[in-house]
Amino acid sequence: METKLYKIDDLTKRTNEIEAAAALLRAGQVVAFPTETVYGLAANALDGAAVRKIFEAKGRPQDNPLIVHIASPDEMETVASSVPDSARALAAAFWPGPLTIILPKKDCVPDTVSAGLSTVAIRLPAHPVAQAVIRAAGVPLAAPSANISGFPSPTTARDVMDDMAGRIPAVLDGGACRYGIESTVITLVTDPPRILRPGAVTPAQLERVLGKVEVDETALQPLEAGKQAQSPGMKYKHYAPRAELSIVRGSLAHFLIYLKTHPGAADAALCFEGETPYIPLKSVTFGKKDDPLSQAQRLFDALRELDRTGAKKALARMPDAEGVGLGVCNRLFRAAGFRIVSNEKKDAIIGVCGGSGAGKSRLCALLADIGAEVIDADAVAREVTLPGSPVLSALQAAFGADILFPDGSLDRKTLASRAFGDPARTAKLTAITHPEILRRIESRALAAAENGQTVIIDAPLLFSSGLDRLCGLTVRLFASEDVRRARLKEREGLTDEEISRRFLSQETENLLAKKADLVICNDPSDDMQAQIKTIFF
Repeated sequence: METKLYKIDDLTKRTNEIEAAAALLRAGQVVAFPTETVYGLAANALDGAAVRKIFEAKGRPQDNPLIVHIASPDEMETVASSVPDSARALAAAFWPGPLTIILPKKDCVPDTVSAGLSTVAIRLPAHPVAQAVIRAAGVPLAAPSANISGFPSPTTARDVMDDMAGRIPAVLDGGACRYGIESTVITLVTDPPRILRPGAVTPAQLERVLGKVEVDETALQPLEAGKQAQSPGMKYKHYAPRAELSIVRGSLAHFLIYLKTHPGAADAALCFEGETPYIPLKSVTFGKKDDPLSQAQRLFDALRELDRTGAKKALARMPDAEGVGLGVCNRLFRAAGFRIVSNEKKDAIIGVCGGSGAGKSRLCALLADIGAEVIDADAVAREVTLPGSPVLSALQAAFGADILFPDGSLDRKTLASRAFGDPARTAKLTAITHPEILRRIESRALAAAENGQTVIIDAPLLFSSGLDRLCGLTVRLFASEDVRRARLKEREGLTDEEISRRFLSQETENLLAKKADLVICNDPSDDMQAQIKTIFF
């Protein structure tokens, strides 16, 4: 059939289009229209034959109940056999808006709407086009999302046309949807009330009206096999792109580690705004990491965009499941079929490298503040050269007795003046100190990782020492040489000659540029704090 697209940019001037849609609905046809959540595919909720056309157009299983949309709170009584005070309180607080209330149903509601359940899901949408269509039709409208069943829900008329052109007679284009994920669904037939599908109305908001509210375990888990869905959106897999999608737990650093340690796991990524420069795949963003409402608004669009990249396998960043984020996680988990992956414990080791003055100490201090176990190679080097240690005795024999202070401790400055700047002497120093340093670092790193900690190895010679083999991710701190020299002069009072000798003893910038997985820039003009927050927090 031909699908007509009506642009409704001004309701006062588009009454003919609204009436045409209403006439189709009264005649038992289906029409797609915008709501503030997603676009809905509507039919007369009291006409079982009309409702069956929704299932036919979507290819939707008939054991999945539909939501009945009404034009005023008083209309709850036309489809619900009883309306408790709690329902009226919710309506007063959240309607019109993205909340669906489940109540006992009247016999006038066909089983095709309720999927044979004794309850009915009711909502009063906030979008003016949806309200106008319901009023003009003069009947409550059953309306699931206007997409092919199982695919991402549509948030624009273009999305609806992509799925429904040729399947339905008309689509009303009312612009992009405000929230981007379907309504919160709460049932009032249980005590206490239970959220069956999370959305833009959060558990905390509902509790302020109702008191105690439970969140159904299926919000973040699949529906148990053999159980019937009590609400739309509870089936095992929904909203899915064509690409096989998996979700990676943890920070962006953990995401990058997973990419590195699982080559071929994905050819595209679903990530947060600002993260694409760090990800070595074609990437699609779905909002800001700290803004779950922006994630909700973008999620379904992003899943459709992911398919337009041609990706076969994709990895997604995991949102925080708080507030509106619970609804985002619910949709994303179902889109991925609950494929949620984590790194091996040993992969949670991150190597930090960079020349003196680049900012490694600052980075490591910030990561220690969030609970990371930081292993400082220089600190370990001091441990292995404590008075009485075999390593210190070997250094004394190789470089002279006067490398010790009178108290028997190592005079590191004197040792540095003799060892650095001469490749042969530097090699001798390395041969004496590094085996024990490396043994201790490896032992501590693996033990901490096995205990579930994120481990940071701060090592100036990360690659040449071979410590990078322990690391799931290597991060290079970069600052220009002039900036690094100025910092070392101010911080440690070193001379230009001493700084040059130190630079010669460290890994070259060319080597670091070739081998490090990730670069954080730390010149005065760079916002190092923002880069660190994006990657690790």
